[in-house]
Amino acid sequence: MFCKNTTTIQSTTTHVVNYKDCIIVIKNVPCLECDQCGEKYYTDEVAEKLEIIVNMAKKLMQEIAVIDYKQAA
Repeated sequence: MFCKNTTTIQSTTTHVVNYKDCIIVIKNVPCLECDQCGEKYYTDEVAEKLEIIVNMAKKLMQEIAVIDYKQAA
């Protein structure tokens, strides 16, 4: 799903997941960013890798986990 404005630029963002009593922060996540409203979108490939990274972090069950996407993907 993309904005009505079809112009997006390659960018990076930080993806944050709240899981039970834990916070999972994944930084440097590649995304497409709408140049009009700033909304960020993930490709299917990035979304799949994020799911894998989040599931890996859930197994560690730390209170706060900060993961660099570029190193984990």
